[in-house]
Amino acid sequence: MNGTKIAYKPVGLVLGATSGMLAGLVFKQAWKLIEGEGDAPDATDEHRSWKEILLAAAIQGAIFAVVKAAVDRSGAVATRRVTGVWPG
Repeated sequence: MNGTKIAYKPVGLVLGATSGMLAGLVFKQAWKLIEGEGDAPDATDEHRSWKEILLAAAIQGAIFAVVKAAVDRSGAVATRRVTGVWPG
């Protein structure tokens, strides 16, 4: 493992945490647009239907994956610009 990959590890951890928080915010806004409610259902919410719970989970998963990929890719591109080496 070269020095750039080692140095990128803490950056990757910070970017991962940041992408999780950002994805959560995006999901909350998306859910408000879809359902007009503030809170998405939990899997154990007995007052919500299967359809509603699974729809919320699918949307949340898709948003998380897209945000994580965008943030990870941006971090790798920025690292290459600074160091001249791709961190992956």
